[in-house]
Amino acid sequence: MSDISLPRIQHIAASGVVAAVGVWVTYVSFTQQPAQAFLFPRLIATVFVILALWTFIKACLGWSKVGSGLSARDCKRLAVGLIIACIYIFWMAKGLGFYTATAIAFFVLLSIYDPAPHTALKSWVKRIAITACFIAVMYGLFAKLLTVYTPREIFF
Repeated sequence: MSDISLPRIQHIAASGVVAAVGVWVTYVSFTQQPAQAFLFPRLIATVFVILALWTFIKACLGWSKVGSGLSARDCKRLAVGLIIACIYIFWMAKGLGFYTATAIAFFVLLSIYDPAPHTALKSWVKRIAITACFIAVMYGLFAKLLTVYTPREIFF
């Protein structure tokens, strides 16, 4: 195993974690009730898990171009987003409602990763407008077009 480079190991580990999450999400979507509420998530989860498993297999077989791997700085920047995602998944979506929590999480992530200066009013207006458009599209897609169930708690 000494001939496997660090970037390839990183790629295998990352794609393996994504594949494991995909399998878990797919399992949950196919075992929850009422079945009608999980029709759309089942479709998305199935496509997601197929692509994730394919990426993992490619990584294990060495068929993927892995580049130079992730630096410690990249890992720290990704960790911030992962922490916010975990807070969103395990607390915010249930505690604040789907649309409210999504708007907050999206705005926070956009503010962290947007390279525009945080001192300029114009960049904040742009972030708010992008967040509002994103939530409007999400609402239109889920509530109006697909008429699927979304988590409903305190606000929406």
